[in-house]
Amino acid sequence: MQDDTIKNLRDLARPGRNGARTRRDVLQLGLFGLGCLTGKAAAGSSTSANLYSDHLLLGFSTYGMKSLTTEVAINHIARIGFDSVEITVWPDWNAAPANMPAKRRRTVRTQLADCGLRLTSLMEHVLPSESDAEHAAHRTRLASVFELAGDLCPSQPPLVQTVLGGGQWEKKRNLLRDRVGDWLDLATERQTILAIKPHRGGVMSRPEEAVWLINQLGRSRHLRIVYDYSHYAYRDMSIEDTVSTALPYLAHVAVKDAVEEGDRIVFKLPGQAGTIPYADLLRRLFDGGYRGDISCEVSGMVWNKPGYDPVAAAEACYRSVNGAFTQANVPRPS
Repeated sequence: MQDDTIKNLRDLARPGRNGARTRRDVLQLGLFGLGCLTGKAAAGSSTSANLYSDHLLLGFSTYGMKSLTTEVAINHIARIGFDSVEITVWPDWNAAPANMPAKRRRTVRTQLADCGLRLTSLMEHVLPSESDAEHAAHRTRLASVFELAGDLCPSQPPLVQTVLGGGQWEKKRNLLRDRVGDWLDLATERQTILAIKPHRGGVMSRPEEAVWLINQLGRSRHLRIVYDYSHYAYRDMSIEDTVSTALPYLAHVAVKDAVEEGDRIVFKLPGQAGTIPYADLLRRLFDGGYRGDISCEVSGMVWNKPGYDPVAAAEACYRSVNGAFTQANVPRPS
């Protein structure tokens, strides 16, 4: 059954007549990026398509819990009530591949299963470089992250996400295409997803730019988009338009608030400022066929402040975004 599902998803990765996709195609492609089945989530189902065809996941990223070990963070995330987790794996973080020997990887994998949490994503931060030497080092670094993804969930590895740094899009897009293409080879070898995130002020800052890269690289099912509306707010970019553009290529959704303070945009906890209509966003994603993670992300603008409490922040995120699920009448796992 699982082999048949993967074959069907490969077929769906090829565009239909005139490059068009049906709503069903979008839904099925979204299922591929859901991440690892663990614990109760895996019970009674042999495929993600069977289990996750009728709801979205509410998750939390350990990017907002740098002061905690990964094991402690997972326990808190599960206790609060989240369905899923994204683990941050930057080199100086607790869960970096170098800090995760084989025994610890097995321990975390077991812990996720025992907690009933689904591992949906590993957050990296690798930036394309013009230097061949730096590019080789980045490729080695990413290879270790893809290996970690497979070790934490061999049956269906979590996606690996990254932004692409700064610069001017028109000047650097061909470099991005070539470097991301090399990274894509690694993702394909490991049978997981590389997810690229448009970022406010970055060289790739709009969904259509990420779509351009995906199309340039053959519309591979292993190269997808991370959607985060906080990077589009206050830029004359609507939720309706950005969701519509990203949806056929979408594998992961991050949520946090964005507010204008003087001449800059400042990030807040999701729901803290009330600037983004999450219920509308969830409804559009669900109706459009997305069946992946809605991951609460705490910006460094928040967790770098004195007195920041990562557990209290996670609890506040849960209250706000779970409330949006209820308002939007979008189901979560029962």
